[in-house]
Amino acid sequence: MVSRFGPIPTRWAIPATLALVIFAGDQISKAWVVLWLGPEPLLRAISLGPSWLNLVYSRNTGVAFGLFQHVPQLFIFTSILITAGAIYTYVVHLPNHVTWVQVAMGLILGGAVGNISDRLRLGSVVDFMSVGWWPVFNLADSAISTGVTALAAYLIFIGDDLPAAPRPAPHDDGLLNDLLDRDLE
Repeated sequence: MVSRFGPIPTRWAIPATLALVIFAGDQISKAWVVLWLGPEPLLRAISLGPSWLNLVYSRNTGVAFGLFQHVPQLFIFTSILITAGAIYTYVVHLPNHVTWVQVAMGLILGGAVGNISDRLRLGSVVDFMSVGWWPVFNLADSAISTGVTALAAYLIFIGDDLPAAPRPAPHDDGLLNDLLDRDLE
């Protein structure tokens, strides 16, 4: 794949494309929810069939499950730091030539950038999916959770499929041969 800045390494084609799709879908879905259910959070809901499945506009200044509310600056910094750590881990430690790992990283990065974008623009994250007793969440949260689960499943059940590095031939040393010959006598 080639961009106007030059060729994109193969290990980034799938993650970058998927991250862009997730980011766009996340931002479009959030804009739609704010337009149709806003401007004030938690005033209106749209039922999606069963009583436990609804769309409801909510704002989260904390982290997952609404924990640690009202310290958004801390979570902007930590979100960016965690995302940078995920990129570093992908480049240095993960088998980034494996499609499964590339898809997982695309989901994680797309979701992370979607929520970071909300935090930078709005000071909070727009959430809208209400499923039963579960805390309200969004498309970015779903992508991150799916990506982390897929990556964990790969690492636990499949593992790194890189072939083991060939071991160098043992160095035959004259002294070692002398010692072994003495043992046999």
